[in-house]
Amino acid sequence: MRTLRTVATAALIVSLTACGGATSGAGEDKPAAKGTVNLAINPWVGYEANAAVIAYLLEKEMGYTVEKKELKEEIAWQGFESGEVDAIVENWGHPDLKKTYIEDKKVAVEAGPTGNEGVIGWYVPEWMTQQYPDITDYKNLNKYAGLFKTSESKGKGQFLAGDPSFVTNDEALVTNLKLNYTVVYSGSEAAIIKAAQQATAQKKPLLFYFYEPQWLFAKEKYVRVKLPAYTEGCDADPKKVACDYPDYKLDKIVSKKFADTGGPAYQFVKNFSWSNDDQNIVSDYLTNQNMSADQAAEKWVNEHEATWKPWIPAGS
Repeated sequence: MRTLRTVATAALIVSLTACGGATSGAGEDKPAAKGTVNLAINPWVGYEANAAVIAYLLEKEMGYTVEKKELKEEIAWQGFESGEVDAIVENWGHPDLKKTYIEDKKVAVEAGPTGNEGVIGWYVPEWMTQQYPDITDYKNLNKYAGLFKTSESKGKGQFLAGDPSFVTNDEALVTNLKLNYTVVYSGSEAAIIKAAQQATAQKKPLLFYFYEPQWLFAKEKYVRVKLPAYTEGCDADPKKVACDYPDYKLDKIVSKKFADTGGPAYQFVKNFSWSNDDQNIVSDYLTNQNMSADQAAEKWVNEHEATWKPWIPAGS
């Protein structure tokens, strides 16, 4: 995510024929079969929630076959050029990749917002702000560094990051803000969520990287640390970043070929737009209610017809 999280983009490789046959409500009679959509899945549950609902409706409502692939973010962007990837369904900015693949190579195009507002930042559990009221100002982090020491933090305070494939500014921030901390990577979204939950349940000090939309914020309370305010261009040089993350309008990116020839499948992806609350509901189903992607999508689709009906192209 950062300079965006590296965004593992979602691919729609499609062998498409003309959209044929009207459809009834999702979950009713399946429409006539069309092409195959290969959907790349990135390693965080919010992306998986988007992909689950998109795949479910493409299959059940529009008659496409969907095959899912697990791809890291930047690798998926490379697929626009190779022809392996047709769509990213949750992109966290990536101006550098947009310049390469949209402006320079002209193999990809923007396909509109997902409707989600993306937030990246540094957080502590709420109980720490009650015990140490000034801890949410980065200028005071060094005096609390001892609280965050772990066996992995090399004598300094630990700053817990996520998946190493996420492109973050955290190491630069620690260096440029002269913070007495070591960035330690948890290895996955699931690992950082587990650490955050333990920090609340066991009153364990934790300073960590996290983001919204995320179902965890609906379950427990975390407070964002105030870093130097973001200003346009303050993160232009990754090695010199000394400012907070911007807020992101999450969007979709598709291959130029898919935009030109994808027909109803492309139009559906372009039309897809929902709220942070919608995504968090499906993420909660996937993570905490042990539902499969199809089960989670089906439950949400059955309860939110007014939201998804306008995504289906007329005549599909």
